Amino acid sequence: MERRIGIIMHGVTGRMGMNQHLIRSILAIRAEKGMPLPNGDRLMPDPILVGRNAAKVEHLAKEYGVERWTDNLDEALGNPDDTIFFDAGSTQMRAELLKKAIAAGKHVYCEKPIADNLEVALDLARTAEAAGVKNGAVQDKLWLPGLLKLKQAIDNGALGRILDVRIDFGYWVFEGDWTPAQRPSWNYRKEDGGGVILDMMCHWRYVIDNLFGDVSSVVCRGAIHIPERWDENGDRYDATADDAAYAIVELKNGAIVQIASSWCTRVRRDDLVTFHVNGTHGSAVAGLTDCRIQPRETTPKPVWNPDEKQKMNFFDDWQLIPEREPFNNAFKAQWELFLRHVVLDTPFRWTLMEACKGVQFAELALKSWDEKRFIDVPELGK
Repeated sequence: MERRIGIIMHGVTGRMGMNQHLIRSILAIRAEKGMPLPNGDRLMPDPILVGRNAAKVEHLAKEYGVERWTDNLDEALGNPDDTIFFDAGSTQMRAELLKKAIAAGKHVYCEKPIADNLEVALDLARTAEAAGVKNGAVQDKLWLPGLLKLKQAIDNGALGRILDVRIDFGYWVFEGDWTPAQRPSWNYRKEDGGGVILDMMCHWRYVIDNLFGDVSSVVCRGAIHIPERWDENGDRYDATADDAAYAIVELKNGAIVQIASSWCTRVRRDDLVTFHVNGTHGSAVAGLTDCRIQPRETTPKPVWNPDEKQKMNFFDDWQLIPEREPFNNAFKAQWELFLRHVVLDTPFRWTLMEACKGVQFAELALKSWDEKRFIDVPELGK
């Protein structure tokens, strides 16, 4: 038996909202004839697309066969048959939109960051909790195949006690003058909520929390390496937001995390992001899909000699963790968990309050940059 669930989807004309949330999550579930429930029913998402630009929303709906769309958010929120509100629009508008949906009695789910400052984020999370609505925020990296394999290696004790982690993220984003940029121009304007620190530190916080340990302190240095760029219309503009950030994070268990996040780097590594973890019993390097480990038994024993060309190939002694099961799209995997949470009241710990930690982390990283010092990361009080 098919069971319908109505979802108001706002901000899905953008890159992430369209590709990952609409096409590869909600429409993918629909293509599978819904999501199976324990009683044998199939939960079928029924989206309505919402946006300010009616022409863009209509075009997107027609292109992907979505029957319902509107440019009237109030009208959409007023429909009692649609019980979930999702937002992937502007960070600066997010809290206001989610509060509006909460006031309308909707369960809420959204992209990260949930706000551009901690005070607003906490107020939003408390509002959702007080209203008793189900709520959540995207933490997609946790369901990447590479990180699932890495977590398995850590949990199985293959690495022993974790000593340090190096997170290396980024790629060259073209300036937009002679080659179009791969990212939207607002990413590089502070006044529009841009900056790699606000965008990426919330990701690194939940990855660290879930895989490596509790955060104790952070020091961060941001940079605007490319001071001028060209927007979607080919017009030059001043970049006012950080396009790179370099951080050191101390964990309560003694491990150290180094993070390099940059839209001004050229890639010579296995993936656009890599997580290199060193432990007492072994090391691991994970990307988006793959994870390689080197146990202590196969660790080579090099000797430093700058007078001779290196004869060891240090890539040869790493073992690829095999694919033992098929992996879901990371965004779709979390969507399915949230839908089960709404319909079956199953546990879901990736709440708005949990997402506040990411906003806090970004805010303290920016404070560290401004004050040029380590900043302690306190536990959040509800």
